[in-house]
Amino acid sequence: MADTQDPVFQIQRIYLKESSLEQPNSPAILLEQEQPTVDIQLGINAGPVADGIFEVTVTATVQTKIKDKTVFLVEAKQAGIFEIRNLSDEQMGPIMGIACPQIVYPYLRGNVADLIQRGGFPPVHLAEINFQAMYEQQQAQQAVVAPGDTQPAALN
Repeated sequence: MADTQDPVFQIQRIYLKESSLEQPNSPAILLEQEQPTVDIQLGINAGPVADGIFEVTVTATVQTKIKDKTVFLVEAKQAGIFEIRNLSDEQMGPIMGIACPQIVYPYLRGNVADLIQRGGFPPVHLAEINFQAMYEQQQAQQAVVAPGDTQPAALN
């Protein structure tokens, strides 16, 4: 039997928590010949579900526009449930802000590309993300902006 103090990190489940595709200006916008602009926003959120069990979500919003009219808007939230035990606070931050999102993100990428393609458009492939750099940047911003702030952080 394993020592109860050994670190534990296990993936319990990866799932698509939420997704939507909107084409508010179809079919007229589909006749446009102009190339649309693409705006991609990503977010990460993490929090406890039960003792030693955490949910980490990675959210993507992809919006394409021609002039001021939306061609399509995709929002997707991919989540993972992880069992994480016997880690120090210093270890938990990088696990929740780097390791878990790296596991969840490929599923999000596939689901976003599939959803866009099923909507009748060429798939938009989300770029690879350096979650370590993203986490370090977010940590630096928190340290400078609000060392004593009580606002919840996106990567806690």
